[in-house]
Amino acid sequence: MVPQVVIVGRPNVGKSSLFNWLAEKRIAIEDPTAGVTRDRLVQRIELDGRVLELVDTGGMGFDDPDGLTSQIDRQIESGLAHAALVLFVVDVRSGLLPPDLDVAQRIRRTGCPVLLVVNKADAPNLDPGAHEFAALGFGAPLVVSAKQHRNRGPLVDAILARLPPPAVGDPETADLPEMKLAMVGRRNVGKSTFVNALAREERVITSPVAGTTRDSIDVRFEVDGRSFLAIDTPGLRRAKSRTTDIDFYSTHRAQRSIRRADVVLLFFDATEPIGKVDKQLAETITEEAKPVVFVVNKWDLYAADVKKREWTQYLRDTFRTMPWAPVAFVTATEARNVKATIDTAQRLFRQSHERASTSRLNDVLRQAVEANQPPADSKGRPVRLYFATQVEVAPPTIVISTSAPRSVSDPYRRYLLNAFRKELPYHEVPIRLYVRGKSSDDS
Repeated sequence: MVPQVVIVGRPNVGKSSLFNWLAEKRIAIEDPTAGVTRDRLVQRIELDGRVLELVDTGGMGFDDPDGLTSQIDRQIESGLAHAALVLFVVDVRSGLLPPDLDVAQRIRRTGCPVLLVVNKADAPNLDPGAHEFAALGFGAPLVVSAKQHRNRGPLVDAILARLPPPAVGDPETADLPEMKLAMVGRRNVGKSTFVNALAREERVITSPVAGTTRDSIDVRFEVDGRSFLAIDTPGLRRAKSRTTDIDFYSTHRAQRSIRRADVVLLFFDATEPIGKVDKQLAETITEEAKPVVFVVNKWDLYAADVKKREWTQYLRDTFRTMPWAPVAFVTATEARNVKATIDTAQRLFRQSHERASTSRLNDVLRQAVEANQPPADSKGRPVRLYFATQVEVAPPTIVISTSAPRSVSDPYRRYLLNAFRKELPYHEVPIRLYVRGKSSDDS
């Protein structure tokens, strides 16, 4: 069992900054706006050879303006219930405040080991102000500055000293899941509900409030004994509607999640038409050459009026450059067709890692050329395609050597791609094709 180190505190004490600092990645949104973090963010990391899960939580005692206070509170309680160690974070600049006392009382009831961390001591002259926090009753505080990178080493040492010894069978490295799935789409299409169906718990806050999810949230789950990672992303808005820093951060994290993913699930609301944001997401997925499943959610609300084949054709007409992408129809609130969608994603994952033999590639290339000759070069001479080879997987990447790379037109390249996709073991995933001459001239 991997121990969880849970970061708690009132709003704006720097919990997310501390989380990112320890994880050595910008995962959580850091913003002076109170209440930015709502869900539990969990990141598996290694500290001096010890594997643990670092957990960021929302600010205790914050009254969420969107009416999500109780859901945020449940996420905090769930984090505390599984904590092997609590990092209680306070702010040296503001000093000891009544909300800090409320937090102390709440975490004291858990009975967990607690490490008191006094943050925002950006310079040594602020260190003496940490002494007043000893009144909280958790021993001598550890003074740090996540912003100025002060005292990370002592903080890591203190965390490791307070964790229980590793149990037999605990992982010795921050093991990677078999497949990473990014859930992307507009606001309120049901991504978080789908993730909760995978996790079989309220792992991510869901509500009718648009923009409930702000961070990209990693959730580990298992299917048929295999470990996977679901990346729940914020719902995106049109560029002209992005009015706050939080919108900017959320957009950036959704795009980064697509790059991180092995397979992307692009969600649509069955009751809504496809919009500009959907098309922009599809463009990003295409640019990153990621396998994708089109997931039409809330199908129970729409199935009586429109048949699946009509919605499928609607998707095909809208995303003409992605005719290979499979379509799944789900009802996430009832976990209907969720398992089948994951099975489809696994199939795409396997296809994206397939490698065709050079002899098979060249058989397909020869047959394609015999059926449809490439256009002549600029001097009217026939273009010769010498051979093809696969140089990479995820995505499958094919290089063709030719006498005149600039004369191989885009339509002919698409023709070759379709031939490869039809005959080779990656029918439903993007393929990258490069055409090169003897001097490695790409075009």
